[in-house]
Amino acid sequence: MIDQRITFLGAGNMANALIRGLIRSGEKASNITATVKREERKAELEKTHGISVGFDNVAAARDADVVVLSVKPQAMDKVLTQIAPVIDAKKLVISVAAGVPIAAIERRFPKGSRIVRSMPNTPALVGLGATAVSGGEHATPKDLELARKLFDAVGTTWVLDESQLDAVTGLSGSGPAYIFLIIEALSDAGVKVGLSRHVALKMAAQTVYGSAKLLLETGEHPGTLKDQVTSPGGTAIAGLHTLEAGGLRTTLMNAVESATLRAKQLGDSFLEKH
Repeated sequence: MIDQRITFLGAGNMANALIRGLIRSGEKASNITATVKREERKAELEKTHGISVGFDNVAAARDADVVVLSVKPQAMDKVLTQIAPVIDAKKLVISVAAGVPIAAIERRFPKGSRIVRSMPNTPALVGLGATAVSGGEHATPKDLELARKLFDAVGTTWVLDESQLDAVTGLSGSGPAYIFLIIEALSDAGVKVGLSRHVALKMAAQTVYGSAKLLLETGEHPGTLKDQVTSPGGTAIAGLHTLEAGGLRTTLMNAVESATLRAKQLGDSFLEKH
């Protein structure tokens, strides 16, 4: 439990997942507030989670101990300007906005503001997220531990230097898109060799899920687990030969590198414009 007053400025899918995870982990709904733009979203969140929801970012930030910036990057500048007068060193500010550097947030807040930047991914929506958090100049070890507790409620969290967050964006932040494409391709292959679309899709997804769980729970190197599936002259080694010939390993590495470079470009651009 965090046991502090937490507010989410913006309550989209990620904020909704975090709120659900916090309450599931034992956090009191009375400690959590959120802000939204639409009346129907307000009613939905209040009914689903039993939290207090409003429309005033400034009031919500003023009354909170922990302020979670969960708005879209393009709305960040406006929200930072709004709440800057009520932010001080007593509050912890956690950003979930992809590609927004800590420096861009710190320059809009009073000196000494405690900032933590995070990079979660969409599996957080089902409690299996992979998140990295980084602290700003004035964030304390306790601040990072609190942020870690927040994101541990929806998965697994790593504390890293901010210089590594672009790489995190390229790997785990963008990674679900790569995995969905792989699952879709495996499903198409299943249909091609005679399986129904329904069976092929479910089987492909379960194979990816089960393989990841096997690796995480055994702690074995993926190469070792791969070798356990491949028998001499068998089917798996024939398939692996085709994947290597097609450059799957290189293509995935290039995808992560390209996404990492793009994340850096977006962060640099945000700093230049704001």
